[in-house]
Amino acid sequence: MSHRGKNMRNLFTKSVSPTVTIHVSSTLSQGHLRYLDQLVASAIDCALWPLLDLAHLAELDRNALGYLMGGEGRDFGIVACPNFIREWMQHEKDRCAA
Repeated sequence: MSHRGKNMRNLFTKSVSPTVTIHVSSTLSQGHLRYLDQLVASAIDCALWPLLDLAHLAELDRNALGYLMGGEGRDFGIVACPNFIREWMQHEKDRCAA
């Protein structure tokens, strides 16, 4: 992501920006992250707040989990997240905090 996109966004603009939903289904792995990041960056460049819909995501690897954890709330929002992903994210946050 460009620094310009990150620096231009703040909590206020996120709450009032138009959104675009990116549906992520089946599997998300390291090999997909570059493309997904390009979609997120393109949305931001178009003054849209990207929302990742993970309702149909069935499998992800540790790199993809790290991408979701690092970008949520900063580069994109997450909607319809399966419980197993939320639980894994919480487990990783707890592990890193220990």
